[in-house]
Amino acid sequence: MSIFAGKSVMVLGGSRGIGAALVAHFSAAGAKVVFTYSGSPDAAAAVAAQTGASMVQANSANRDELIAAVAAAGALDIMVINAGIAIMGDPLALDADAVDRLIDINVRAVYFAGVEAGRQMNDNGRIIIIGSVNGDRVPSAGFTAYALSKSAVQGIGRGLARDFGPRGITVNVVQPGPVDTDMNPANGPMAKMMHGMMAIPRHAHADEVAALVLFLASPAAAMITGTTQTLDGGLGI
Repeated sequence: MSIFAGKSVMVLGGSRGIGAALVAHFSAAGAKVVFTYSGSPDAAAAVAAQTGASMVQANSANRDELIAAVAAAGALDIMVINAGIAIMGDPLALDADAVDRLIDINVRAVYFAGVEAGRQMNDNGRIIIIGSVNGDRVPSAGFTAYALSKSAVQGIGRGLARDFGPRGITVNVVQPGPVDTDMNPANGPMAKMMHGMMAIPRHAHADEVAALVLFLASPAAAMITGTTQTLDGGLGI
């Protein structure tokens, strides 16, 4: 029997890319999975149909809506906070409202979802946050707002690890580099530049990120907490 059989798993942002891979892997391992989506109902419906997972519409930029969705999931064993957006550009020209929305989704939502997950979670649970290597490294101009948000995620992960540790709940941040998704395709305009800075010059696959998350969610990772686990092909070295 799988170590995840019967476990209650929630994935925030599970309709596309890394999130869809997470839903697929946890579902295939026998977990009971619920995932949120915001603006991609057709993609979410396809993931739910393919995996048997349950889908819930929730806007991560809306604090009350997000907290209500996590609370409704009940006693969780595993929470993966994957919802996020990217905004790049000259900070002198970026729209301030767009930057506020990025902070709402990439920082505030991570904090409030993590706190509510801890409130609902069984002892010895797992909280895994999908961050980015850009929390450690800013490879070119135009990344300021995004890097700000991903650096903040590291502090949230370390802080919640301290807060929830007495209950055996681990909290870790997974930091991918380039991953072949709609947001950052392997044949996209930035691919050549990013590959030129990597020891392994290719985009990762969403399944590779999911494999690391499942390890951190497993009993074998019970003493790994407060860490950032980077999966970037050497972009950050």
